[in-house]
Amino acid sequence: MSAPLGTLPRWVNFGLLPLLNVLVAFAISGLVVLFIGESPVEAVQYMLSGALGSGEGIAFTLYYATNFIFTGLAVAVAFHGGLFNIGGEGQVYLGGLGVAMAALALDRYMPWYVTAVVATAAAFAFGALWALIPAWLQAKRGSHIVITTIMFNFIAAALMVYLLVNVIKQPGNMSPQTRLFEPGGQLPKLGWLMQWFGLDIGAAPFNVAFLIALVAAFVVWVLIWRTRFGYEIRTMGTNPTAAVYAGIPYVKTVVLTMIISGGLAGMMALNPVMGDMGKLQVEFPAGAGFVGIAVALMGRSHPVGIIIAAILFGVLYQGGAELSFWVPNITREMIILIQGLVILFAGALEHMFRPPLIALFAAKPKSRPASAGGAA
Repeated sequence: MSAPLGTLPRWVNFGLLPLLNVLVAFAISGLVVLFIGESPVEAVQYMLSGALGSGEGIAFTLYYATNFIFTGLAVAVAFHGGLFNIGGEGQVYLGGLGVAMAALALDRYMPWYVTAVVATAAAFAFGALWALIPAWLQAKRGSHIVITTIMFNFIAAALMVYLLVNVIKQPGNMSPQTRLFEPGGQLPKLGWLMQWFGLDIGAAPFNVAFLIALVAAFVVWVLIWRTRFGYEIRTMGTNPTAAVYAGIPYVKTVVLTMIISGGLAGMMALNPVMGDMGKLQVEFPAGAGFVGIAVALMGRSHPVGIIIAAILFGVLYQGGAELSFWVPNITREMIILIQGLVILFAGALEHMFRPPLIALFAAKPKSRPASAGGAA
């Protein structure tokens, strides 16, 4: 849903406002760290050095960011169409099923780049299919998309457990997971890319999915701002009544927008399933579908902003893991609290500072020419 941008300059709306939200979230997080007797400055140092202080840390950060780019783009496309797709988690689950089916079928016969193309298409198709029913219910029956998509998250999780336990589980293995993919079903690491900058990724699973995510971001930019259908999506998100009055088909636009959104979420599965684990396991989305909501809000639903916001959340994930390792008093639960504060201020309270900033930066009305006053 396209929020009104007020009269703020673009650099304030897209730069200063998200920065203020993040700074307030970190300030409150610092108070929490102080409350338990630790130094906030030292905590920030551990977090930044863990996420950005080495080639391996940067690679882990970009690995997590890859997940959030996909899910952030998925939420953003729905936002532009006036839809709140909260079902990214379930769409990622189904996308993972598509990736696994492609990899299991082709990994022994095809090189990775052929399998990757089929797996990408399968991930998009499975994620889109999972978004189709909520989209149709919204468009034809008026069912609220938030309710239906979040319920489909639970259905997808249950379906995945059933399939991994009863249908596609590796024989002879007690764990609910598929067999390990052969090299033809695994995405190669991007160590060569980091070596251009003199960095070693170590054991980080930073892989080709990152490049696919950047391509997806560019395609979304072209779709939303350079095509007729993108214009129809934005018009529908701004004013559905005016859009229908102008001849834009409501049902078709809602269904196609949600299909694209679900497909983008499904593509996230490429990163953990083919790029990291090399097999399909339960709970592999790890909450990335929900984080995508905050990433889209913080990135103002623009692909460039989403990439920046995704990297920020990648820093939080990787840096938070390092922080909880080096400072035992700051547990993993506290790291989740800090991440939650960022999501709170970047998402639910993203417009908290808008009124004072509008008052501060509002453009003054232009004075009327002297001749205009006497013309009447």
